[in-house]
Amino acid sequence: MAKDKFVIHDDDKPVGRVLTRREVLGLLGGAGAAFFVGTGFKNLRVNQTATATPSTSVPGCVVRPAKTEGPYFVDEMLNRSDIRIEPSDGSIKEGIPLVIVFQVQQLDGTTCRVLEGAQVDVWHCDALGVYSDTTDPGFDTTGQKWLRGYQVTDELGTAQFTTIYPGWYQGRAVHIHFKIRTEPEAEDGYEFTSQLFFNEDMTDIIHAQQPYVEKGYRTLLNEDDGIFADDGDMLTLDVVENDDEELGGYKATFYITLDLNADPVTTGMGGGGNGGPGGGQPPAGGNGGPGGRPPGGGNGTPPNGTPPNSAPPAPPSGG
Repeated sequence: MAKDKFVIHDDDKPVGRVLTRREVLGLLGGAGAAFFVGTGFKNLRVNQTATATPSTSVPGCVVRPAKTEGPYFVDEMLNRSDIRIEPSDGSIKEGIPLVIVFQVQQLDGTTCRVLEGAQVDVWHCDALGVYSDTTDPGFDTTGQKWLRGYQVTDELGTAQFTTIYPGWYQGRAVHIHFKIRTEPEAEDGYEFTSQLFFNEDMTDIIHAQQPYVEKGYRTLLNEDDGIFADDGDMLTLDVVENDDEELGGYKATFYITLDLNADPVTTGMGGGGNGGPGGGQPPAGGNGGPGGRPPGGGNGTPPNGTPPNSAPPAPPSGG
């Protein structure tokens, strides 16, 4: 990306102020999706019009953690908003529609400003826990490019994607990967990578429907996911019903502010079980490929809404 595309408007007014640590801890009690992701508990900010109370959903500048890229990022350079589509044949990946709107800003002294011209990449597994353009013990999707793509933030710092609600695979809670780059083609460009998570109650509703229910109940929840760890609530989307009746499904807006002068600090490096959409190389008698049933072979929600207890060992890095 050319440097002249990565700009900040001179007439943009500061939109935030620095939060005290006490205010930040109070805000975390009302965790929502309207949080900004950055490098740690330094330079935490919130909209000046917001009230710093535990019940406040904060559409402002708050710093949040980076997360591991995982093994399934492929730099496809697919500039598109609707990532459900397979470019080779025009087919649309099956699943409940999900619209994600990124609102990207950058720190500027003690305030934050709209960030235009940043490239936002999104990639995640399908309803049955499979990634595209990937070879894994359970599948080979080489050459397919569904559920991958990027958008460049506009003059309002907005990048919007139409995708599906993700499924699950062995060793990970339900999640979506994203990466933001100021200059993807430059070695010295800024790069921030993290993951988005979902409320368990919402996932229960979605995964009880087709095609998700074919996979059975997920074997790992957020609380046991080593990448979600202690700060995953700060990356959890506030998913609501989509007001676009033609598309249907759900939507979420994710506000993120980046400190371009500091290196991102990655938290939560461990997975929660045997990693990889195909389950990696499962232990003897373990769960196999991406379409398989969780231990116990149950389909749908298990008794009392609880997942099976047998999770395999944690992988060295998360997917």
